[in-house]
Amino acid sequence: MVAVWGTGYIGFSTMANFAAAGVTCVGTDVSERIVSTINAGKPPVPNMEYWLGFDPKYLVDSGMMKATVDFKKVLTPEFAMHMIAIPTEKEDKPWDGALQDVTTKLATHISKSGDRPLVIIESTLTPNRTDQLVVPIFEKQGIAVGKDVFLGVAPRRDWFISPEKNLRSIPRIVGGTTPETTRLMIEVLSIVCDRLIPAPDHRHAEIVKSVENAFRHAEITLANQLSLAYPSLNMTEVLRLVGTKWNVGTFHPSFGSGGYCIPLSSKYVLEGAEKPEYLTILKETVATDSLLPILVADHVADMGFRTVGILGLSYKGDLKVQVLSPALGISKRLAERGVRVKINDPYFTPDEIKRATGAETFEFPDGLSEFECVIIVAGHRVYKAIPETRLMGHLKSCKLVLDNLEETWQAFDWHAAGINYHSAGDSNWLSARKTGN
Repeated sequence: MVAVWGTGYIGFSTMANFAAAGVTCVGTDVSERIVSTINAGKPPVPNMEYWLGFDPKYLVDSGMMKATVDFKKVLTPEFAMHMIAIPTEKEDKPWDGALQDVTTKLATHISKSGDRPLVIIESTLTPNRTDQLVVPIFEKQGIAVGKDVFLGVAPRRDWFISPEKNLRSIPRIVGGTTPETTRLMIEVLSIVCDRLIPAPDHRHAEIVKSVENAFRHAEITLANQLSLAYPSLNMTEVLRLVGTKWNVGTFHPSFGSGGYCIPLSSKYVLEGAEKPEYLTILKETVATDSLLPILVADHVADMGFRTVGILGLSYKGDLKVQVLSPALGISKRLAERGVRVKINDPYFTPDEIKRATGAETFEFPDGLSEFECVIIVAGHRVYKAIPETRLMGHLKSCKLVLDNLEETWQAFDWHAAGINYHSAGDSNWLSARKTGN
């Protein structure tokens, strides 16, 4: 049996995939809502069936998978493997509280029971946290890592909006504290992963995800800096042309990055570095990324708009993830500037939006009629699935639409409607002038 600590995106998909392969799984989580949702046969977040590729309800109905708030139920000899998928960020910064708590619970149990489980950390870690935090907790309980407990790190790379990029298909890095542990990890993870790549040890495995995402963070931020440095050029088009070179990716300017991975990656790398003073690029990356939502909000406020509707609390379309979403910084700054802001997101309740931002909600599309400016942060499917004539009928008061990634309403005839439309990165997207009266 497999115990899974933390049952969000990562933990729940771990449970579902192992259970679908015939391995009984029990997840434990501090959220009663998440636990009850899972035990009702539903994923804890919307749209996971699409990404998983199957409806997991049959796994709950058959008894192959369940969840509990009582962590003691997974601290029994039947659980030979523990997967740790807890959050490692809090308030926009790397955070070790949950990792310390779970490790302490496991160490206390192992010291009393004599069990010798395999413990795999799936969460993104600040580099060196395994040696600095996890191993010492075991050793303090008299547990020899590599002998009394088999400890390894195998970070996840899943892309939660693409069913092709999932737990089974994406190459996964694994590294144990001993060669024997790495071999054991490969043996058990091969049940749900088709391509496992061994790292020299856990130290190398734990830093990989942060570094690979820090590369993307720096590249994305360079695209944003270019759009700010050359405001008269359509930098989106420039970057498309640049991306035709065989060894250069195609990047798109935006309101800033968001989510658990990209914006936090540079912070993980900086915090874990032995000599962070050399990581000047990442320091500037973090600074610029934090500034972008403020620049967007200040632009809107400086144009004199007093009512703004934001579409999307999530950082990306059709995900329920608000962590470091540009919507948070934009709405906060607009409120500070005296602008009345409301937010719509079909994946969040009005109470969730209120707690996250302090803003009220509005109905889409009917509620759009009260806003002088509309800011599209997340291109949810529901926003795209609207006829142009119907949308324009609700934008009679609107003079400016700012679209994060030009994918939502770009094809519409904004000139005829008398509305200034800009996507992030196009020419003068942060220096557009107010149209109409």
